[in-house]
Amino acid sequence: MNLPKVIADVVTAQNQFDSLAYANCFSETAVVFDEGKTHTGRKAVQEWIDESNKKYKSVMKPLLITHEGKTSVLSAECSGTFPGSPIVLKFHFDIKDGLIEALKITG
Repeated sequence: MNLPKVIADVVTAQNQFDSLAYANCFSETAVVFDEGKTHTGRKAVQEWIDESNKKYKSVMKPLLITHEGKTSVLSAECSGTFPGSPIVLKFHFDIKDGLIEALKITG
C-alpha cells in the first residue's frame, strides 16, 4: 500500500508508541478529534496520543487508503487493550505542506 509519507510516519510512530514522533507529524496548529474530544496544537496532540498509548496500547494495521478532495482516509485495523479489540477505524487526514493539519477518527 502506497501511503503518503506523513501517514506512514504516523503509523510507524503509533506502532512504536512514540508520542513525540507522532506529534511531530502534525502542524503547530493541528486539530485532532477523537472520542468526542478536540485536541488543538502539536503539544495537545502529543499529550493526547501519549495518554492514549498508555491507556490502550493500540497498534495500527493499514487496510485501505482513499482520497476525498483534500482528505486522505485511512482504514486501519486497530488492536490493543480496549474493549472490542481489534476494530477497524477510519482516520481522516487533512495534509498540507507534508504535515497533518487535521485528523478525525471515526468507527
